[in-house]
Amino acid sequence: MSVFKYRARGSHGDAIDGTIEANSTDAAATRLIESGLTPIDIQLYVEQVSLVNNLNLLLVPKVEHTDLIQFSRQMHSMLRAGIPVFRAITSLAGTTSSITLKKTLGEIMKTLESGRTLTEGLSHHPKVFSNFFISLVRVGETTGQLQEIFKQLAFYLDRDHATRAKIKSALRYPCIVLTVIAIALSVISIWVIPAFNSLFNSFGASLPLPTRILMAVSEFMVAYWAAMLVALAVVIYGIRAYINTESGRYRWDKLQLNLPLVGSVIYKASLARFSHLFAMAINSGVPMITALTVVGNALNNKYLEERLLGMRGGVEQGKSLSLTATNSGIFDPLVLQMLAVGEETGTTGELLSEVADYYDREVSYATERLSAAIEPILTVVIGGLLLIMAMGIFLPMWDLASVALH
Repeated sequence: MSVFKYRARGSHGDAIDGTIEANSTDAAATRLIESGLTPIDIQLYVEQVSLVNNLNLLLVPKVEHTDLIQFSRQMHSMLRAGIPVFRAITSLAGTTSSITLKKTLGEIMKTLESGRTLTEGLSHHPKVFSNFFISLVRVGETTGQLQEIFKQLAFYLDRDHATRAKIKSALRYPCIVLTVIAIALSVISIWVIPAFNSLFNSFGASLPLPTRILMAVSEFMVAYWAAMLVALAVVIYGIRAYINTESGRYRWDKLQLNLPLVGSVIYKASLARFSHLFAMAINSGVPMITALTVVGNALNNKYLEERLLGMRGGVEQGKSLSLTATNSGIFDPLVLQMLAVGEETGTTGELLSEVADYYDREVSYATERLSAAIEPILTVVIGGLLLIMAMGIFLPMWDLASVALH
């Protein structure tokens, strides 16, 4: 995703300059229009890289998910108590513990002081506030339901944070175990096995096949460990660079949904996120075409985003939402049935909220099953590696001991 520098007009006709992340100039223009701005000029922004900029990126922390949850809850409480938006932002800027959020709220205060809306202030900080967040706030300002919007945002962000935490918790244990195994095997291959190699060679005995394989692997790693580290670094850098491209990101996001064990969890979590976001957007009065656009951007998956944009094109052509959802090929029968019933009864938002709750429970069950499935697989892998190491090292020692006894 590229960064574009734009000049636009606000709702009061005032000039606004800023930057925005998008895949193209057309996508940047669409996001600006959805944020209530009229784009005048959009150009690719090339940031001057310097040591100071790099240090700032390292030293200034990003706004955490929990900070946005707390911000949304406090904004809801203060607006419900009748406190004006400017006073609420000023108060939160003075009390938040996040340095980055404090600075961001300070800049939003300047925007509000100049007579602009809260939506315009938020749109200047796309790295802190997502396009979906900004779009819902704009709807709240337009309809006069800003406090209710912040309540819904706090609920959604909290639910999304809990889902992410469950998935990370399920994957943390196998990642740690595999890392420890890789380090242990490297240490054994580089330092331990060569010592046994000298011992076995001194006897001049014929070594069994597992031992010869271990010796060959050890000799290769001792001779080329530096080249292997460089090659590993190059491969990781190349993969990351490819994923940062548009086609690479699309294929990687599609691959994630089809990974063994983990793919089903990611897929169900994505369906839960779509259901929550789309239900919130529809219930808040966001037009369906706009809702599909902002929800697609908020899913953080280029494959799903492209499918949702395809649904938007179908709706623009006059097709029903359920038909375009069926043609997209990304929804399971439950979601499709709920969308069809919702269109007939006019309760799409309510039914999708129920679907979201269902998938939240499914994600919880899936993460538990994932942990239960990974543990025996890791046990078998570790047992197999230990068996190979034991056969490679102890078989020749037993042979040498039997020869010495005779």
